Amino acid sequence: MAEVNQLQPEVAGRLAAIKRADVLVGIPSYNNARTIAHVVRAVSAGLAKYFPDVQGVVLNSDGGSTDGTTDVVAGAQAESDRLLLVRHPLYPIHRITTPYHGIPGKGSAFRLIFQVAAELDVKACAVVDADLRSITPEWVELLLRPILEEGYDYVAPYYRRHPYDGTITNSIVYPLTRTLYGQRVRQPIGGDFGFSGRLARHYLGKDVWHTDVARYGIDIWMTTTALAENFKVCQAFLGAKLHDPKDPGSDLSSMLLQVVGSVLRLMEDYARVWKNIHSSVPTPLYGFQFDVATEPIAVNVDRMVTAFRQGCRDLADIYAQVLFSDVLQLMAYLAQRPRDDFEIPDGTWVRTIYDFALAYHHRVIDREHLLRSLTPLYLGWVASFVLGVQRQGTEHAEGRIEKLCAAFEQDKAYLVENWKD
Repeated sequence: MAEVNQLQPEVAGRLAAIKRADVLVGIPSYNNARTIAHVVRAVSAGLAKYFPDVQGVVLNSDGGSTDGTTDVVAGAQAESDRLLLVRHPLYPIHRITTPYHGIPGKGSAFRLIFQVAAELDVKACAVVDADLRSITPEWVELLLRPILEEGYDYVAPYYRRHPYDGTITNSIVYPLTRTLYGQRVRQPIGGDFGFSGRLARHYLGKDVWHTDVARYGIDIWMTTTALAENFKVCQAFLGAKLHDPKDPGSDLSSMLLQVVGSVLRLMEDYARVWKNIHSSVPTPLYGFQFDVATEPIAVNVDRMVTAFRQGCRDLADIYAQVLFSDVLQLMAYLAQRPRDDFEIPDGTWVRTIYDFALAYHHRVIDREHLLRSLTPLYLGWVASFVLGVQRQGTEHAEGRIEKLCAAFEQDKAYLVENWKD
């Protein structure tokens, strides 16, 4: 049971009045006034249509929005209630809008959602992003039904994405998570999840809420915890994910630092688990798969190749401390190659990521400097991937990622042998 004194008095009072619920849908938000009304309506409609005989709670956990997000939620509430009355649910769907306090970031919002789930003793929870433009009522069914009817504890999202979208996931997070923990969860940091009440209480009891994982890596932490601690995991096909574009001025090095840093920290926490896993298996996928249009992604290959070349020059001393000699030599060779003959082999990229993981573990250099130095090499991989997709066609892009994952798995022994606790 969550600690009541960590909840604001008005929230605790609302929960005491509700007493219990069967399902909870959380919507973390921060300045999402333009899109959140659509998300609230879609969630409410999904609960009414697919779960009319259960008591549901929709929780908007807001991170201090200044654009009127909470007012929009309050305004959408009446409209949503009218829609629910038309469908005649057996139980009303309660809504709570509350600010969350503590460490800035998504993790604080999730902690509040886990607390509410524990207080209401819910059977199943889902969390969806507040900036979604492609969410439909069916998402609610797909994220909750495997838990309520099939006994799953964790439902990861499975989206159709443009080949150039989610390249940090494609190049590092998906291949590494799959290789380490033995399940092929395609979108381990997708942002929209389902999880059982049992798993929510398990998350709440973890001692991570004052760490960088809570600040920056809550999505990958949730996925990794479920996989590494033997909870029952599946995926749900949600179609395309269309959402507000992220800040184009955001620092890519900071994104890599946050995401990859969380992955590598979790590797240390669960080394005893992943060292004994030698292959991966498909993760069950729910939902009807269909072709769907994705939004185009603009890329500048020349700029990425230039950044790669400059990184190989400026960061040569760091790379000499981190990379195995064969990889170091090949990267230096590639930095001299013309754009149209630029390709990073899968095996070279696998060893690069493994060498960075080992350097992080052994603290070869300052960890922040280490992770930031990965940016030029990552941009080189993206450029190589884009050039390959342009030559072969976008229909072959997913096959390229699967081939890369196979290379990660085949070379895992190198990582295990050199880890040395």
